[in-house]
Amino acid sequence: MESSAKIGMRITELRKAKKLSQYKFAIVSNVERTFLTHIEKGRKNISVETLTRILSGLEISFKEFFDSDLFSQIKDRTMIGRKVDIKTFGVSRKKPDSYSKEETLLSHYESLSNDSRKIAKEFFKNNYREKNGFQELTLNEALEQFLFEMKANVPFRGPEKGTEKFTFIDLFAGIGGFRIALQNLGGRCVFSSEYDKFAQKTYRANFGEIPFGDITKQETKSYIPKKFDLLCGGFPCQPFSIAGVTKKNALGRKHGFEDEKQGNLFFHIAEIIEKHRPKVFFLENVKNLVSHDKGNTFKTIRETLQDLGYSFHTKVLDGQNFVPQHRQRTFMVGFDTRIYNYTEEFEFPTMPEKRIYELKDIIEDKVDKKYTLTDHLWTYLFEYAAKHREKGNGFGYGLFDKNNDKVTRTISARYYKDGAEVLIKQRNKVPRRLTPRECARLQGYPEQFLIPVSDTAAYKQFGNSVVVPLIQSIGSNIIDAL
Repeated sequence: MESSAKIGMRITELRKAKKLSQYKFAIVSNVERTFLTHIEKGRKNISVETLTRILSGLEISFKEFFDSDLFSQIKDRTMIGRKVDIKTFGVSRKKPDSYSKEETLLSHYESLSNDSRKIAKEFFKNNYREKNGFQELTLNEALEQFLFEMKANVPFRGPEKGTEKFTFIDLFAGIGGFRIALQNLGGRCVFSSEYDKFAQKTYRANFGEIPFGDITKQETKSYIPKKFDLLCGGFPCQPFSIAGVTKKNALGRKHGFEDEKQGNLFFHIAEIIEKHRPKVFFLENVKNLVSHDKGNTFKTIRETLQDLGYSFHTKVLDGQNFVPQHRQRTFMVGFDTRIYNYTEEFEFPTMPEKRIYELKDIIEDKVDKKYTLTDHLWTYLFEYAAKHREKGNGFGYGLFDKNNDKVTRTISARYYKDGAEVLIKQRNKVPRRLTPRECARLQGYPEQFLIPVSDTAAYKQFGNSVVVPLIQSIGSNIIDAL
């Protein structure tokens, strides 16, 4: 059997083991569906770059992929485009492939200006038309079919253009928690921005859209449509969070607005609000934002937005009213006073008496043994907690029994390190971490949400995300007031 055929058979075997259709797997691995079909049938040689994307989608390394009887006689791996030393190439790449500006524009095609559409259309013509078998169609017909197929099989398409109740832009989008909530309310996203490449990958897999990158760059801002109804975003919270401030103080680093990398990102939001004047903004940050720098940080934010001519509603709400996780966050909502003149009928929602589900509902009985802590790590966490208890500090792990405990601690972006915030008891074993899927549930993400990245990246992404049903509850009251 030729090596390209063996590669194809192995990919098909592993894809089916994960119960992924070719459509979904093409999206997850960032490989065109038609090309993936040819690869699986052994009709195409595969480059190192493409195989890297596929293995990332399968969440396995090169070594694991080639550890099969199919490849027992293959010495040099020349079938993957060029000779590769498996030992040195080794595991999946540390960084996912960066998306080009043209690819990003193409995924935003419906919301682009005419000039940007010309760039996206030319890129499609030169890179995708022939690959997807659209030669017999006109360029416009081929592009329309391509865009339809690109989003046809993602879990969260949102309303079609012209059928939406409102439009919004998704800043500091992360993996799309705000977007799911607002799409559920009838909103159509017309622009998204997210700097992290791994988060972009997850966003693309679930929405069929590649977020634009660095929002501090004027070029990125130039792609924002002139008009939209709502601006939403959970701007980076590390400069203001209790944990972030404590860490930065210990390292002698600046925090809050003095953090040059992250602390001043709020002012880019203000700039966009001033230029585009959406009817309403909807922002989220950590609870500590209110008290940071003796209240001066929050005062600056409030006054900046009010000076732009917006009302300012704020409240600290806890996600545990919807999901079994104690997660307090500061929410800020403001309406354009030129339109509403402070007469909008908006109030933050009353919290429900019963959660959507309990801890016992989201914890799986059987998980891979890799999520169980090592004896060494468990001993370290146990002794670390005991040492701080003696000093009267609250530092330490959080250990939970799914049948007896109701609410966990807050998961954060550092969860991948040791899982200390939320550990799950196991009978006759040391505790285990949550799985990425359990983290998704703890944040209220639907079961069909795709997780196309490694566990490490997934933990960071869900730790940085929002409680989706809480966002939707607030969003519902906002839309009623529009």
